[in-house]
Amino acid sequence: MSSEERKCNKRLANDRCREAGRDKHPLRSLRSLLFFILYFSCFIALVSCHYPRPNLEDENLSKETRDSLTCLFERHYTWNANLEVLADSVNLACLPVKDCYNMLHRGDRVVVAEFAIHPADSVDSVWVKLAHSQEVQGWLRESEMLHAFIPTDSISQAIYLFSDTHVSYFIMIFALFVAVWLFHAFRRKQLKMVYFNDIDSLYPLLLCLMMASCATIYESVQVFAPETWQHFYFNPTLSPFKVPLVLSAFLMGFWLFIVVLLAVLDDLFRQLSPAAAVFYLLGLASCCIFCYFFFILATSIYVGYLFLAAFVWVFFKRLRVSLLASRYRCGRCGQKLREKGVCPHCGAINE
Repeated sequence: MSSEERKCNKRLANDRCREAGRDKHPLRSLRSLLFFILYFSCFIALVSCHYPRPNLEDENLSKETRDSLTCLFERHYTWNANLEVLADSVNLACLPVKDCYNMLHRGDRVVVAEFAIHPADSVDSVWVKLAHSQEVQGWLRESEMLHAFIPTDSISQAIYLFSDTHVSYFIMIFALFVAVWLFHAFRRKQLKMVYFNDIDSLYPLLLCLMMASCATIYESVQVFAPETWQHFYFNPTLSPFKVPLVLSAFLMGFWLFIVVLLAVLDDLFRQLSPAAAVFYLLGLASCCIFCYFFFILATSIYVGYLFLAAFVWVFFKRLRVSLLASRYRCGRCGQKLREKGVCPHCGAINE
């Protein structure tokens, strides 16, 4: 290739650099900002914490429907609710016959058949009749039933699984183990980690922030509106509509968490090798688990909101730095540039 052709090619490359250098504020940074603004707007809209009660005085409602709705909003479950045995075994009393019981075992499913009030019972005046089959039926105190049975709905069972104490402690210990191991690996091999030696993306930090926000909302409902969460537990849904705003914010946060997680995976495997991406994902999972437990515990003692505000400030600070650092892009290699001029990555001139 002659010297004139080389000069021509270099001139064309520099022209492309000039055109590309005019592109400000990359789409990915703007998209992260929009995601956060939408999520934060949902978070500050926590106005209502209770399900609206239906009009029980409506003359169009039958007596059975009115009784069923009354029971639903008082006990959060009603007739024909499907439950599954969680305890090792449960004895159902065959009332009015004394000393006669039907035994159920773990995994057996029952349906709520009837309610009865026993004012003389000092333990629990509400008794519930459960039917496993036409032959196996019996009565049980409501308080004992709530501890020994869980709803058969898969969402309710997932809620119980993640709320179970033993599972929580196991996840916490595993997360700490992985975090310590990754910290040593990071010190030795300079592995990429969230915030400290992060990839060129705001999505991982946004993912941790969303996990912290969801945990704060969850614990806030547990502390200030436990009846709302119990109603959601027995009548779960993944739709953020037609539920109290606090649950709507929680569910929208859940779906946005999934969307941002997909964006993290897209950025991660574009910028790192498969092995480094796996290590980064382990560290990111540890950070998310730590955020979940930390904000659960902090919100229970009413200081989680201060830590969440500090987390939001850190995110906005990192967002501002990212926007300034990515004001321009090199027209040859596509790397981010703080200002026009010689690209530190490939040496091309951007004007």
